[in-house]
Amino acid sequence: MENTVFMNMCLIINGTKVLVQERKDQDWPGITFPGGHVETGESFTDAVIREVREETGLTIHEAQLCGVRDWYSEETRHVVMFYRTEKFTGELKDSEEGRVWWEELENLMSLPLAHDMADMIRVFLEDEFSELFYRYDGDKWQKELK
Repeated sequence: MENTVFMNMCLIINGTKVLVQERKDQDWPGITFPGGHVETGESFTDAVIREVREETGLTIHEAQLCGVRDWYSEETRHVVMFYRTEKFTGELKDSEEGRVWWEELENLMSLPLAHDMADMIRVFLEDEFSELFYRYDGDKWQKELK
């Protein structure tokens, strides 16, 4: 058995726009979608609802699991569950995680995206993919869209 860390990320769609976040964290800066860690004893769905509310002020509804991103490092598997929804309530607000705003979906790939976010967007939006997997081959990371 391996140690596992669970995280989440959510694509929130509003007509032709999607909610983006400009992350302040220097470990993974750039434009991404809101999300974070699953806390001990918390359901995956409750975790994504909580993270989105903390980072954006919105409460999401009917979030659907649409894929995963995963990798193994330092004897731990890291799993980011991708959710997608068009249902939400609340007032949009920035948080300590970063600034948030609605961006036209067609402009998304032209933004300064966080590392590998373009591949993650494919998993969020393209039905043929459900996983972005990273394998370390001894001297560099290899990524695979599956």
